[in-house]
Amino acid sequence: MAARFLGSAFAAGPALLILLCLIVRKVSKFDPGKEAIQKVANIVLYAMIISIFFVLLEIFTAFYSQIPGHMHGFVYTFVGLHGHGNLVPWTWAFAVMAVVATLMLLCPPLRKNETTLAISCLLVFFSLWIEKGITLVITGFIPNPLETITEYVPTLPELAITVGVWATGFLILTILYKIAVSVKEEIAS
Repeated sequence: MAARFLGSAFAAGPALLILLCLIVRKVSKFDPGKEAIQKVANIVLYAMIISIFFVLLEIFTAFYSQIPGHMHGFVYTFVGLHGHGNLVPWTWAFAVMAVVATLMLLCPPLRKNETTLAISCLLVFFSLWIEKGITLVITGFIPNPLETITEYVPTLPELAITVGVWATGFLILTILYKIAVSVKEEIAS
C-alpha cells in the first residue's frame, strides 16, 4: 500500500506542478522553461506507469488469493456487489482517465505539445484523486465486517468542507506564486 501511495504521489504532484507552470507562463512574463517541464512530464509518465502497475498488482493478488474479504472491494468498485454499485462509474472513470493519460504521455509528440500535456496532466491528477480519495478509502469499509453493504454518498457539509480546503490551498498558492513571480520579474529587469 505504501508503494502504491508513493507511485500516485509522484504522478499527481508533478502533474499539478506542470499545470501550475503552464498557468504561470500564460499569466506572467516568467517562463519555467520547456526543458524543465518536459523532464517533469517524464517523471509523471514513469510514476503513472508504476501507479497503474501497483493497482493491477493489488487486483491480481486479491483474486489470486481468493480471499473474499480482499476480492469484495474490487468487485464492488468495478461491477457492483449484491445490487449495490454507487462507485462503479467512479472506478471506471479512474481507469479510463489513467490509461488515456498514460498513453498520451507515452507518445512524445503529444507530451511535447503543451495543450495535450495539460490535458494529460489534468487526467492524471483527477484519475488519482478518484482512485485514492473515493474508491480506495470508501471501499475499505464495503462490505463491513458484518458482511453488510452500506453505500456512501457525500453529504453537503462534507462537500462544503472539501471545497473550503481546496479554496484555501489555492489562495495560499496564488499568493506565493504572485510573490515569487514578482520577485523573479524584478530581478530580470
